[in-house]
Amino acid sequence: QVQLVESGGGLVQAGDSLRLSCAASGRTFRTDAMGWFRQAPGKEREFVAKISWSGGSTYYGDSVKGRFTISRDNAKNTVYLQMNSLKPEDTAVYYCAKARPGTGWYIVQPTSYGYWGQGTQVTVSS
Repeated sequence: QVQLVESGGGLVQAGDSLRLSCAASGRTFRTDAMGWFRQAPGKEREFVAKISWSGGSTYYGDSVKGRFTISRDNAKNTVYLQMNSLKPEDTAVYYCAKARPGTGWYIVQPTSYGYWGQGTQVTVSS
């Protein structure tokens, strides 16, 4: 079993930065890819970023590429999402999730992730 707890959300202005953290407990954290998703009211859950188990490979959704950076510290069982140049359209609940073992690298559907945190709200005002 894996437990994921996000933190770091809040209310910021457009152009500001935030860093989200996802603390994991339980087994297998260090052996699986991790991802960040977000969901705005009335919209489907959207892929944001993904990082390999080693941290050596990353993959981003088009809407955040160049502004967001995903990283992980396996010694601390934590995944991070550094968000820069935030826009009002980035407003959403942000979730971290652990990929199911064997999931293809470019598979980003939420169903390919087996464990989810409770989410943290990010609100960007204009």
